[in-house]
Amino acid sequence: MPLHRVLVVGVGSIGERHVRCFGRTGRARLSICEINDELRETVRQRYDLQVAHATLDDALTDDLVDAAVICTPAHLHIPIALQLADHGLHLLIEKPLSTSLDDIETLQQKIERGKLLAAVAYPHRANPIIQGVKTVIDSGRIGTPKQITCVGGQHFPTFRPAYREIYYTRRQTGGGAIRDAMTHSLNLGEFLVGPIDRLAADADHLVLEGVSVEDTVHVVTRHGPVMGSYCMAQFAAPNSSIVTVNGDQGTIQADLVEEKWRVMDQINGPWRDQPAPSLERDEIFTIQANSFLDTIEGKSQPLCTLCEGLHTLQADLAVLRAADEHTWQFVGP
Repeated sequence: MPLHRVLVVGVGSIGERHVRCFGRTGRARLSICEINDELRETVRQRYDLQVAHATLDDALTDDLVDAAVICTPAHLHIPIALQLADHGLHLLIEKPLSTSLDDIETLQQKIERGKLLAAVAYPHRANPIIQGVKTVIDSGRIGTPKQITCVGGQHFPTFRPAYREIYYTRRQTGGGAIRDAMTHSLNLGEFLVGPIDRLAADADHLVLEGVSVEDTVHVVTRHGPVMGSYCMAQFAAPNSSIVTVNGDQGTIQADLVEEKWRVMDQINGPWRDQPAPSLERDEIFTIQANSFLDTIEGKSQPLCTLCEGLHTLQADLAVLRAADEHTWQFVGP
């Protein structure tokens, strides 16, 4: 089994998770790049890493790297990706792809010319439950999909107690419920029933203390003929995430927190529970890491391609416009 040489750029909460989960694959020799001296040394020691760079320029002098995971605030994703692509590195870019469309076409051209792999990290697609849901939908078991709903939330201060001190405080750096959380749901919906072509939205700051960005979002979508509805509250008491797809011959529903899913493939028939593994959160990220390495080896396609990540970014931007302007928005450049 080849040992891939993977650089993780940025080792805050999500970056450290990638270090841990790529390490669990047993298929990667890891190095890190982090400008915060104390954080860099803490992560280096915690995972017994031999190489830890303070700057991206230093990291790019390491000829023993062939892939990188970009885990910085979202507004830095594309500038860093452009530098890494110039050095011939395959890329896994954290969600959202960026905070604007600037220079993404240039990145696409560099990826194509360099014959590189680029993927966007949306871990719902790595979840075996969602893979099972997708298989059932594609099989036609519930007929033609007609409607999708995604409803969820969590008590964000419990999960991210430092939210007032990180990227979350500003939309420009990828903060707010739309770019931080709703983007996962929109990407999941696009994976299951196809790309969003138009939408309307409402968003507001209702509860979270110490920030002014939105913590609550409602989005109404059209995925071509499929109608969609997405709701997110980042102050909710329970941690919840439930997706339901209604077809013209049945319904499928998944609870991603309770780790269960079920199908009703007869009108007014019984629910049929489906087998679901019990996975801790890191295991889904480890599946994502293995998938990325498999793609580098030519064994599979990316879970979320650069093109798919771009379309979700376009949907994110449309949600922001729709919420601010109170208008329907078309999704696209």
